[in-house]
Amino acid sequence: MVQFAIYALPVGNGTVALSPLPGRSGGYVRDLGIIRDWQPDLVISMTTGVEILQEGAGGLGDDLRAHNIEWAHLPVADFGAPSPATDVAWIKVSATATRILSRAGRVLVHCRGGCGRSGMIVLRLMVENGELPETALSRLRAVRPCAVETEGQMDWATFPQSSS
Repeated sequence: MVQFAIYALPVGNGTVALSPLPGRSGGYVRDLGIIRDWQPDLVISMTTGVEILQEGAGGLGDDLRAHNIEWAHLPVADFGAPSPATDVAWIKVSATATRILSRAGRVLVHCRGGCGRSGMIVLRLMVENGELPETALSRLRAVRPCAVETEGQMDWATFPQSSS
């Protein structure tokens, strides 16, 4: 069983954090309460629908919205990176996250374990907000050492910097 925790760091004017999937620790209601208490403006779920259901978090989007927390679902397979379809959805989610961060808001990203996929998204947000990939990865791994697990995730997260 994974202990639920939120791993936060400053990005831009706001805060970005990563966590495991609520419910994975065996207490969905408790984990949801921890998220509510942290007061994110946006939660980005990187888990597949099957993973969400397996952990008893099928109502996550509705539960978050009931507490005035925006929710975005960008399903990516475990150890994977976004597909072209997810890339298209990312444009909107990234714009929303950047707007939230610019006004000192909070963005929480989760995957199943709170490492690879969520780390990839947090790293991407850091790079999109002007950090060099190496500096951003170092800061991110100081907070969550397991963040970004595969080369594909690293490539996707650092694309904005490497494409210029």
